[in-house]
Amino acid sequence: MRRSIPPMSPLLKFRSFPFLSHSHSHSRFHSSFQNADDAVSHFNRMLQMQPTPSIIEFNKILTSLVKTKKHYPTAISLSHQMELKGIAPNIVTLSILINCYCNLGRITSAFSVLANILKRGFQPDTITFTTLIKGLCLRGKVQRALQFHDDVIAQGFRLDQVSYGTLINGLCKIGETSAALELLRRIQGRGIKPDVVMYSIIIDSLCKDKLVSDACNLYSEMIVKGISPDVVTYNALIYGFCIVGQLKQAIGLLDEMVLKNIDPDVYTYNILVDALGKEGKVREAKNMLAVMIKQGVKPDVVTYSSLMDGYCLVNEVNKAQDVFNAMAQRGVTPNVQSYSIMINGLCKIKMVDGALNLLAEMDSKKIIPDIVTYNSLIDGLCKSGRVSHAWKLLDQMHVRGQPANIITYSSLLDALCKSHHVDQAIALIKKIKDLGIQPDVWTYNILLGGLCEGGRLKDAQEIFQDLLRKGYHIDVLTYTVMINGLCKEGLFDEALALLSKMENEGCIPNAITFETIIYSLFENGENDKAEKLLREMIARGLLEKI
Repeated sequence: MRRSIPPMSPLLKFRSFPFLSHSHSHSRFHSSFQNADDAVSHFNRMLQMQPTPSIIEFNKILTSLVKTKKHYPTAISLSHQMELKGIAPNIVTLSILINCYCNLGRITSAFSVLANILKRGFQPDTITFTTLIKGLCLRGKVQRALQFHDDVIAQGFRLDQVSYGTLINGLCKIGETSAALELLRRIQGRGIKPDVVMYSIIIDSLCKDKLVSDACNLYSEMIVKGISPDVVTYNALIYGFCIVGQLKQAIGLLDEMVLKNIDPDVYTYNILVDALGKEGKVREAKNMLAVMIKQGVKPDVVTYSSLMDGYCLVNEVNKAQDVFNAMAQRGVTPNVQSYSIMINGLCKIKMVDGALNLLAEMDSKKIIPDIVTYNSLIDGLCKSGRVSHAWKLLDQMHVRGQPANIITYSSLLDALCKSHHVDQAIALIKKIKDLGIQPDVWTYNILLGGLCEGGRLKDAQEIFQDLLRKGYHIDVLTYTVMINGLCKEGLFDEALALLSKMENEGCIPNAITFETIIYSLFENGENDKAEKLLREMIARGLLEKI
């Protein structure tokens, strides 16, 4: 099945830029607070005390709530209660409020608090500005964050490494890596020394864009400037080398980390296990897992899932099953992705009942299947001839509120076409459109193939011409399907004309395209035309692909 399981992206643990405590007042979670309710109760008792405790004591409670990263609304509510009691906030209280609003995405409210700070004559500091910049970046308003930065600098305020790291991170997150690199260059002229965080963020972004050579140059610049790379820097580079298929260089960086006494973490190993598995080097991936354990790094669900995926890709599903079973024994709970990998693997080798058993196991463990899980099962059921069961599973998706997508419907469409229910397939295409799902070229390729196999070439030609008129990106498979349909009807001149048309449109025919016409020509005694195409195949180096 096409696209049933997406590539597992290794998780890179990059630094966030959390609200940083003001050293003059923010404290650790008060030792007497067991939970948020306890903190709120203590806060309310303090409001009733006479004389009223210092604002510093109230700030301690607000800080304890904010540090949990779950109770921002509660902290905002308490601060309002405090003001209603006539207890004036200080700069720390207002900075805590800005942090709460920013994390809740209420940027307008956060800037209103900044206006309040200025109105009260307080002096906002770098942390306050950085929190606002981060809030804007989290909402994707990076250009506004840059404008705010310019306004702050114009007013004579200074920002620090964390501020600029936040801006650089925001730019990279929206794909503006060049702008992030330009900002890195500019701040050096303002007396701000770039640090490992800034460099690592840009290196990571370059690597994700597969600009690994540029990332390596930036890494070399770091070293020259005496900025020591850390595990995050190496993780970014290792990932970059892996996604461009340079595994030898990636493993070389792992060795370099060890030589520099930089401990690889679980993310480092996950990147390598995943990349080795995707390259079909499952033995090496398993060895990497062994090295990981030997180094005292505990594998997580991503590690085991990557190894399972590798085994499934080389059709060693039994070994993937062994890894899946071993996870629980080692204290790692499988997640929806782990189950999806196993379900997909089992479906590929037509062990659909085993896949259905895993779906039932997911239900019993309250693990909610996602679209990948369902698509794998529906495709497996369709390919095993159990189409009615596949439709029931589609109904189950609707009941559970899991929307089907074009991949789901393409599997069902393929089953209808292969069972010669072409009219039902056409009706399904209409239904898909009515649901607001746009069929893609792959979907139409399935329908065109079904029509041609069912002797309905004219209908196929009408749909094919409609696709051309609507500007679909017709691929080599689409042309090959239509050429095959023409050949089945003995329309060889039309087939050859379509072959020329596809080349004129910049779509390069492959071995299967040529093979389709050549075999049909030979079968119908058109030996001269067949031999001419055969010589063309040889000239193009395609013959060995038959």
